[in-house]
Amino acid sequence: MGDRPQKQKGAYSWEDYLDFPDDHRWEIVGGEVFDMTASPASRHQIISQSLVRRLGDFLDKKSCRVFHAPMDVKLSEQDVVQPDLFVICRETQIRETHIEGPPELAIEILSPSSVFHDRIRKLNLYLRHGVQEYWLVTPFPSSVEIFLLDGNTYRLHSTFAKADILTSPSLDGLKIDLTRVFDFPVDPQEEMSVVREGHPVYATT
Repeated sequence: MGDRPQKQKGAYSWEDYLDFPDDHRWEIVGGEVFDMTASPASRHQIISQSLVRRLGDFLDKKSCRVFHAPMDVKLSEQDVVQPDLFVICRETQIRETHIEGPPELAIEILSPSSVFHDRIRKLNLYLRHGVQEYWLVTPFPSSVEIFLLDGNTYRLHSTFAKADILTSPSLDGLKIDLTRVFDFPVDPQEEMSVVREGHPVYATT
């Protein structure tokens, strides 16, 4: 149980994915399989639950819906992922077992083990499949980076810190108080390790 799927040759596909052990979380990117089963940290859970609640409240009675992992999103025959959160605005994409096609918005909450996967591999994947808006959420030091599709590339649209009110270029009217999202205890040693701006000792005021 939980063993990495084995394939004799060639890339992994959606059909292979359907036979993967269901006691693990798996993703396929470009036909390559990745085990995403590591238990999320408490901060990850706090952020995820808070964003689900706030996005859900905002989208209530609108045409879009918010989903959260574990939920399969089939982008192609060789690209299957489980974003931490995502928004779907077309009912035809919602199947009984999975979501068919790219979401309007994808959100990934970074952890030390997922930084490269989320910031490089999945950013490029979402770009290839036309995901309009992509959020990268860093638990601490707390921030949200919003990337917006601009032709054949992503551009950094905005960055928000814990004290900010987040707004979205795609979800008109959305406002999220990030002090309510990043609402978890921080060890004093972590606070001390954050570089803070200030005048050099030799600077004049």
